[in-house]
Amino acid sequence: MEWNYNVTLQNRKLLSKFIEKFSLDQLNTIPDGYRNSVFWNIAHTIVTQQLLVYGLSNIPFLIDSDLVHAYKKGTKTVHKATAEDLTLIKSLLLSTIEQTKVDYENGVFKNYTPYTTSLDVTLTTIEEAMSFNTFHEGIHLGYILAMKNSL
Repeated sequence: MEWNYNVTLQNRKLLSKFIEKFSLDQLNTIPDGYRNSVFWNIAHTIVTQQLLVYGLSNIPFLIDSDLVHAYKKGTKTVHKATAEDLTLIKSLLLSTIEQTKVDYENGVFKNYTPYTTSLDVTLTTIEEAMSFNTFHEGIHLGYILAMKNSL
């Protein structure tokens, strides 16, 4: 699991650099041909990790449920993020992954509810969920890399 943790942490550091590099207006922009903003994609990675790892393990989220409702699968950008939203998301990018590592090492994840993703991949263990999350975050990094030239 250490490898998955390291890859996810590196991905999150890259996402954090986008937050630092782009203005709030750029982060909120939805380029032509896309459904969501860079900000939405970043927030969505945090929410999805929480749903896949904590939610399906029946453990309370490390984030507020309002974030989950705003950025879960099937949502889209409906409002512009504020500077306060940006500060929160930036703080959660690394802290949620760091806490997940601690929780995993401490054996917090005892049960896992199987879940079939929209890619028809069935997750049956916490390890599979963490591996799939690494893949999922890579997809959203790819979206952001494709979008950045339009900002």
